[in-house]
Amino acid sequence: MTYVDGFVLAVPNAKKEAYRLHAEKTAPMLKEHGALSMTECWGDDVPEGKLTSFPMAVKCEADETVVFSWMTWPSKEVRDEGWKKIMADPRMKMEPGDVPFDGKRMIYGGFTTLLQA
Repeated sequence: MTYVDGFVLAVPNAKKEAYRLHAEKTAPMLKEHGALSMTECWGDDVPEGKLTSFPMAVKCEADETVVFSWMTWPSKEVRDEGWKKIMADPRMKMEPGDVPFDGKRMIYGGFTTLLQA
């Protein structure tokens, strides 16, 4: 089964289009290095929780929206090799101000697929 990288982050509303362009630019590079797909979702119905929630997890501010994204890989091995190549790719080099979100508040992880229906 496929391997999945999942991400949750807060993006300033004013940078929605910059984020979309960033993702659009990144997607072909990810696929070039082995990813099968990439999905980016702009929060539309993401309630604030009392104990836990996506907004609380990424310390989402009033002028930000939660983004949920994932990419699929054929296997963990392909993903591990792919990320090594992606991080070494010169196209990933960006100035701090060019990144349209605060990476310190991003949550991410790799997941083994348990069920795909």
